[in-house]
Amino acid sequence: MRSLTEPEIRESFVNCSKGEAKRLSVPRDLDRRPWADLDFLGWRDPGAPDRSYLVTERAGRLVGVTLRFPSSQRGILHRSMCSLCLTTHRGGGVSLMTARKAGAAGREGNSVGLYMCTDLACSLYVRGKKSLDSGSRFEESLTEEEQIARTTGNLSAFLDKLDV
Repeated sequence: MRSLTEPEIRESFVNCSKGEAKRLSVPRDLDRRPWADLDFLGWRDPGAPDRSYLVTERAGRLVGVTLRFPSSQRGILHRSMCSLCLTTHRGGGVSLMTARKAGAAGREGNSVGLYMCTDLACSLYVRGKKSLDSGSRFEESLTEEEQIARTTGNLSAFLDKLDV
């Protein structure tokens, strides 16, 4: 993924109002992100524990979506698997992220959910650039490039469901 600027990020959101996009928290460390290793930019909102954001390139344009997830997941001891990158985590390492659909459907309250790595570091897990505190990645027969293609394909399918 190419390096992004704050204005580009704010302009990319498709499932919230322009005012909401203007007020959301954008990471302050954009110049230190490992852009070459990212398939999408994902981050949690430090001021709103139930919100995360995801921005990716799609069909030659940037697409950003706001995501919501449960702010507390007490007592979760089981393993869960991310539906994007297929990384398994213990505890709260995977969360059900929901996103309002784009356009009229979203304004009517329709949303789509997907289990994702809570830290949205899927790209780094697939490439072995980030290690897991708890959990693991299955040993696969797919090459790293094939795993990256699968992850981006899963993200694309999720965005399709959002009418993006």
